[in-house]
Amino acid sequence: MGSRLVSLVSRVSLVAWFTVVAAGAAGLGGCGKEIGDPCTLSSDCSPNGDRQCDPSPSSPNGYCTIQGCDTTTCPDEAVCVRFFAGTFTNLPCTKTVDCSLDELCSVAGQCVPRSSEIRYCMKKCDSNGDCRDGYECRDLTKMMEHGGEPVLAPGVAVDAHAPKFCAVAPAS
Repeated sequence: MGSRLVSLVSRVSLVAWFTVVAAGAAGLGGCGKEIGDPCTLSSDCSPNGDRQCDPSPSSPNGYCTIQGCDTTTCPDEAVCVRFFAGTFTNLPCTKTVDCSLDELCSVAGQCVPRSSEIRYCMKKCDSNGDCRDGYECRDLTKMMEHGGEPVLAPGVAVDAHAPKFCAVAPAS
């Protein structure tokens, strides 16, 4: 009876060990990805549902993000970026007070409707080498040319010292 008990305890211990290892592996795999990582489904970005996958054609291989962000809601590896849906030939501006109450002054120097704004957490970068293939590190010049601008605290202007972010590089 003693050897059966030892055998049973050994099997239980082995099963418990495999359970712990499997749970640990699942925990590591379930942490989700960082902002800017490739994805197919939102569950690829976060099993908790706090990050979404933008699988649109404008984001090759998907882009893990958080939509509807503000200055304090993106994780450390990201910055909240506003894009304006549509093409605008509105009045030129140098600051939002040059625009009507329902418009913002974009970094490109045009008044754009506030209702056209959409926000995403985008991966921070210092250079193109920090971004995936097919993406560029947008500095102020590229923001003016290709769109997007960081959402900063009220009264803080987007300038050459503003955070840069990884966004799809335009086709050459």
